Amino acid sequence: MASQSRRNALKTIVTGSGIILLSPNSLFSAQRQKKDKLGIALVGLGYYSTDLLAPALQQTKNCYLAGIVTGTPAKAEAWKQKYNIPDKNIYNYQTFDSIANNPDIDVVYVVLPPSMHKEYVIRAANAGKHVWCEKPMAITANECQEMIDACRKNKRSLAIGYRLQHEPNTTEWRKIVQQKQLGKVKQVNCAAGYRDNRTDHWKQKKEMGGGVLYDMGVYAIQGARLGTAMEPTAIISATTSTTRPEIYKNGLDETVVAKLQFPGGVIADIKTTFGENTNFLDVTCEKGIIKVNPYSAYNGQKANSPLGDINYPYQVPFQQAKQMDDDALTIMQGKPMPVPGEEGLRDIRLVEAIYKSAASGKQVNL
Repeated sequence: MASQSRRNALKTIVTGSGIILLSPNSLFSAQRQKKDKLGIALVGLGYYSTDLLAPALQQTKNCYLAGIVTGTPAKAEAWKQKYNIPDKNIYNYQTFDSIANNPDIDVVYVVLPPSMHKEYVIRAANAGKHVWCEKPMAITANECQEMIDACRKNKRSLAIGYRLQHEPNTTEWRKIVQQKQLGKVKQVNCAAGYRDNRTDHWKQKKEMGGGVLYDMGVYAIQGARLGTAMEPTAIISATTSTTRPEIYKNGLDETVVAKLQFPGGVIADIKTTFGENTNFLDVTCEKGIIKVNPYSAYNGQKANSPLGDINYPYQVPFQQAKQMDDDALTIMQGKPMPVPGEEGLRDIRLVEAIYKSAASGKQVNL
């Protein structure tokens, strides 16, 4: 059926008692909710899509890999053969908007450098698709808000790819904090980083959203926020640095250290770096310390406290599969997303505030 004919047909449904007028988006939504599985299109076929999301989509129960968007013909052909993707579900960046006419695609998952997130989230929403977006959500808080507004305008859901908020060990230690099982939180320390020796990746390019604070720094910020179960009131201090100015050029951050203030005088010290391997979260409570180490690894988190050990073992790519299954089921049930765009916006506001504190050498109140 031609796309124009399809649109006309969708606008009018004749029933025995009269004529019901529906928008195309509302009818597509009804069709999606009746599906056993939602079709996912991955936009950007770099490492994360190739090594983690695509394999995870072979394990998911509520969604499946239905399509791809790539600017590299060789990748398109390889994925087509490996995952049996129909030609009609393969797009490049020029043909992307025609995804609006493809009922196989329910969700567009944006897995691109952060500088491209806003454009493709908005285009996907305008195409009538639900959207999942990798972290960091965008470069600025204003961009995040535009993305949220576009999805809201099109009545599409928006979820940010914070896999840890779906992960069972994280869920367990967060309950201890939220329910004050060890009393009130007094202090948090969190570090997230690894030694990145690449020189020409987007993470080393400021204009593409590079710098450690946008990438690994979001994990450390999440550690502070989830570890206190509160939102910060100020960035007390922050510093950015690099030991490799030939890679992290023109002030681009290789390492960031910051001190965040929370209600009740609770302090969180965070560190994020591309210069060393570090990955832990310590939540000091009135009745003991919750230690999470590793805190954000793909192959599992481990935690212990005076209440005992927390260790749900699993294999890669469990976290990505659970995240996508949770989000797909939420869409099918018509419920609010567990990790919506507003969650990504909160973190990018903090990224901006940390940079502002580091540049000024002063406290930034939030």
